[in-house]
Amino acid sequence: MMLIETLSTGDKVYLYNKSIIVKFSGKRGVLSTSILNGGYSEEITAIFNHDAKTAPGMGCKLKAPTYKEHMEIISEELGLNYKFTTGIGTAADMKNISIVKKSYKNLIITSLVTGGIETNGGRVGDTASYIEEDSKIEMLKPGTINIIVMIDGKVDSGVLTRSLVTITEAKTAAIQELLAGSNYSTGLATGSGTDGTIVCCNLESDRTYSNAGKHSKLGELIGLSVKEAVKKALDLQSGLNEINQKSILKRAKRYGVTSETLWENYILKDRKNMLHKLDYMDALFKIEKNETLVSYISLILHLLDQHEWKLLSKEVVAIHCQEILDKILLGITVNQKADNLVEEIIEKLKISINGLIGGSELV
Repeated sequence: MMLIETLSTGDKVYLYNKSIIVKFSGKRGVLSTSILNGGYSEEITAIFNHDAKTAPGMGCKLKAPTYKEHMEIISEELGLNYKFTTGIGTAADMKNISIVKKSYKNLIITSLVTGGIETNGGRVGDTASYIEEDSKIEMLKPGTINIIVMIDGKVDSGVLTRSLVTITEAKTAAIQELLAGSNYSTGLATGSGTDGTIVCCNLESDRTYSNAGKHSKLGELIGLSVKEAVKKALDLQSGLNEINQKSILKRAKRYGVTSETLWENYILKDRKNMLHKLDYMDALFKIEKNETLVSYISLILHLLDQHEWKLLSKEVVAIHCQEILDKILLGITVNQKADNLVEEIIEKLKISINGLIGGSELV
């Protein structure tokens, strides 16, 4: 067991057996989304975040017939009494934990986050992948944003519950600022399908706070801490960051524009001097981060988003998408090979746009 942090509350944070464990040094108010002792409790003595992968790159396997029993076993393996423990599971690596502290005067907020949404990131309201029946729980998919927030101050159960709203808003804001797309729809992601959150306060503190909304300093610090920690965790786990998101392929993936779909469209045509796949991919990756091209295509994607949200009509979106596509063809000049690929990207975008808005065909 390795001590990695001592919090302002005196609580110890350990890395042990593919888990992050926080052992409390005093009485805490705990609100947890876990199936193990979830809800509000003042009896919890330790919390954990567990990497449930059987091996790197592998899936997660239950150690019991139900997920609740599985989490009880994990607690015992960590040397914790499952009756007084709550924990959350993930397929993210614990070595990629992000710990961010924010403070104002004597108020200190610490967020401990692991995260990955490359395979199961989704937008709230996306089509579901399962329905729970007979208490059977879906296995964890690779991914999950797990958040632990420690409030070094005293709040009641209502304020702790309100802080959960602020935490969730901060998580979603972090993902939206990275323009990460859903894997299940054309929408921007708001989280993953298996996210978990535990928020704790110090019931022994002599400082009491009555609100965790955005107008309060407590809410501000929670928001800043969680948003920064989520971004850092996503970067550590999968390289999801501002630099890597400056990419045509990353931005347009949710609308069906990927290196493979572009290649498949390319080889359907009878053409002279056809590029081999590796040469094609090499040329594509050289232009995917062209900032002018990324900017123009981002404008198109946002127009499509606004059509989806019913903020703009399909007729107006079609006209302005066409204007931007025409401007790309007129304004982007890299070299002949790259310019041909830009035309391929535009053609694929037209197919996607026509399929989405319908009835206003682009030329």
